[in-house]
Amino acid sequence: MQSVITISLIFLITSVHNLEGKRPNIVFIVADDLGWNDVGFHNPSMITPNIDKLAYQGVLLNHSYVQPVCSPSRHAFMTGYYPFKAGLQHLVIGNSQNVCSPLNMTFLPKHLKQAGYATHAIGKWHLGFCSWECTAEYRGFDSFYGYYNSRSDYYTHFRDKFLDFHDGYNVVWDKNGSYSADLYADRAEHIIAKHNKSQPLFLYLPYQNVHEPLEVPPEYEALYPNVETPGRRTYCGMVTALDAAIGRVVEAMKKKGLYDDTIFFFTPDNGGWTPYHGNNWPLRGGKITIWEGGTRVPGFVSGSSIEKTGSVFNGLMHAVDWHPTILTAAGLSPEPSLDGISQWDAIRSGSNGKRTEFIYNLDDTVPATQGHAGIRMGDFKLLAGNTGLYNGWYPPDKMYTEEVLEEEFSFEERLKAGNESYYKLFNLKDDPNEYENLADDMPEMVQKLLKRMNEYRKDLIPAKIPPQDPAANPKYFGNVWTPGWCKKPMS
Repeated sequence: MQSVITISLIFLITSVHNLEGKRPNIVFIVADDLGWNDVGFHNPSMITPNIDKLAYQGVLLNHSYVQPVCSPSRHAFMTGYYPFKAGLQHLVIGNSQNVCSPLNMTFLPKHLKQAGYATHAIGKWHLGFCSWECTAEYRGFDSFYGYYNSRSDYYTHFRDKFLDFHDGYNVVWDKNGSYSADLYADRAEHIIAKHNKSQPLFLYLPYQNVHEPLEVPPEYEALYPNVETPGRRTYCGMVTALDAAIGRVVEAMKKKGLYDDTIFFFTPDNGGWTPYHGNNWPLRGGKITIWEGGTRVPGFVSGSSIEKTGSVFNGLMHAVDWHPTILTAAGLSPEPSLDGISQWDAIRSGSNGKRTEFIYNLDDTVPATQGHAGIRMGDFKLLAGNTGLYNGWYPPDKMYTEEVLEEEFSFEERLKAGNESYYKLFNLKDDPNEYENLADDMPEMVQKLLKRMNEYRKDLIPAKIPPQDPAANPKYFGNVWTPGWCKKPMS
């Protein structure tokens, strides 16, 4: 596997340019923990005018899937490979774990940089940072502005009493009190304004919103007076703050004269997190599950070169597909060994996509709290074993905090809920919200999907779950979460 990846680092540049011979600008937006029901184009009560405008001017992705938690999805976006082939299939990379997305896998920006792009990342990294080699500017980005861990305070930019805010190699101490979405928009505007228009631009914008902690400027929360649940009201305000930041990026691209030659790609990294008021209604489950609510997300592609605007793409799209799709949109040929499939031609022209199956997850760790194993082939979905922590259907504007959920079911009971049968089979065309388990009625279909899933399992690398390393303690680095405390990440 490693030799194949290493050899395939050299890829062919195709002649798919625009009429002027210049590659398109690319803005890749990743929202954190944004649910299926948390955008205006799925839920009119959400105030997301900038997101909605981009979506309606482009192509809505009706069957776009990601991993059930953050780090695995981001690995898939950047590399085009399934997380289970990198040992990243179990939960997320911890703040003191000496592991990162494998260094022998080439990240998306490195390919784009080799083709002449200026490449910038603004926001959340969460792909490992024990070694500098794991970080953004070693993986193909010209600059990085943001934080390394899974979460951070939106105003203080601290994680567990230690600062996690970086501008390249420099620590950012002077932004205490400034909301992160505003800071990220400021930086994006600065990069765009200073950009040399003769060079194609790649902006990777993995925003912090709407991951917990639930924090937002009061003017955004005030836009939702009819939302009764306080946490949900704050969350909705955070969605609109995200939308405003995206709107500022769009306006900056227009002001610079880049907008007409820009393609926007938008996806969350997983479904909404149920106890923190993310909502995936009417889909089942949420973040940390391999139900549809944890893995099917609102995505779209918009901008230049889209031939069939205002349309819906009903083909299957998976997190591993973003890497080759973006490369193809940039006029490049993806590596042939990727798990990802380029969907660019199908999306922009309105034709059928090439994907017919994908893996939700393969995690043999016990307990696999974010879902053990699942596969989709055509209209059928097979889940094997545990599906994750949140197994119900959760209408919006109700309390689903861990405390509330614990009053009804214990942690152990929730792991078992919905898992009375080891195998769960659904026809997603007829039953997209996973109410009817067909496993007992269709044993041959169960065996067909199980056989295919076991073929994927042959490439599984055991999950990398190193213990928390005390060498990472920020007290040794001026009270800052910083790279450089491991000699080499776990391989």
